[in-house]
Amino acid sequence: MTITVASVSANFTRDLEQNYALIEELLEQARAEGVSLVAFPEAALGGYLSSLGNHGDTVKTTTRSMPPALRIDGPEIARVQELAGDTIVTIGFCELADDGETRYNAAVCLDGGNIYGSYRKVHQPLGENMSYSAGDTYRAFDTPVGRIGMQICYDKAFPEAARMLALDGAEIVVSLSAWPAARTATAEDLQEDRWTYRFNQFDIARALDNQVFWMASNQSGTFGSLRYVGNAKVVDPGGNVLATTLLGTGLAIAEIDVAETFRTMRAGMFHLRDRRPDVYGPVIETAGDNVNGWRELAHA
Repeated sequence: MTITVASVSANFTRDLEQNYALIEELLEQARAEGVSLVAFPEAALGGYLSSLGNHGDTVKTTTRSMPPALRIDGPEIARVQELAGDTIVTIGFCELADDGETRYNAAVCLDGGNIYGSYRKVHQPLGENMSYSAGDTYRAFDTPVGRIGMQICYDKAFPEAARMLALDGAEIVVSLSAWPAARTATAEDLQEDRWTYRFNQFDIARALDNQVFWMASNQSGTFGSLRYVGNAKVVDPGGNVLATTLLGTGLAIAEIDVAETFRTMRAGMFHLRDRRPDVYGPVIETAGDNVNGWRELAHA
């Protein structure tokens, strides 16, 4: 079965009404192209942090620039469902936990009548832990267009994250990002920036590592001190980029056939089948000398 999917590159702010209007506009464009699944970026509801690192937003240092904390069962997500209708949507937001205090950098997969799955970001870069708590689970879930797994931004730098989703049967991995350009020595042409390069290489590698379809969405434009690199894309299980927005705003649209592509690409070398878990012990060690040594170097 062939379906059409789209990854979004666009700029989302603290203004929820701006967010809804942009979501509606992009969904209208997607429907006109027959798209069944649309991946919006990390923090598409309420925007991301205005800066990172030592000067990043935190709950303790600011109340004005923090993303609004929303509940999955709240009216903001319900409004996205209304806009989604029959289209399946993945979208990032700041999730407020049941205790009314804990915040997560989160994503949800939904359509007009269903919440198919949700995810809380596990890997946190550059002081993001001062603003969000970390998630601890990777799970895939079934949808009408296939089995989907989600991850957020920095997660893509960790092969284990995508591998866990693939091992849980994910056929499509959606990677939602607010991925900026480098903070120092930023390239004049952001398409040539070293962080843009890494963003794109991770997408290709994770798709190929696990022989899955990979949908990368990203913020574009600027917000606070961050300049985003866009480059939303769809990658096939062979690591081939089927569509990309490059730095622009809009939709990277591609037709995919999950069953037929898996049949042909996994017929010979099938990476998940050919794994050797019996020799991978050090991958999950957290107290080894090498790991501690790298931590000391990182904080020197």
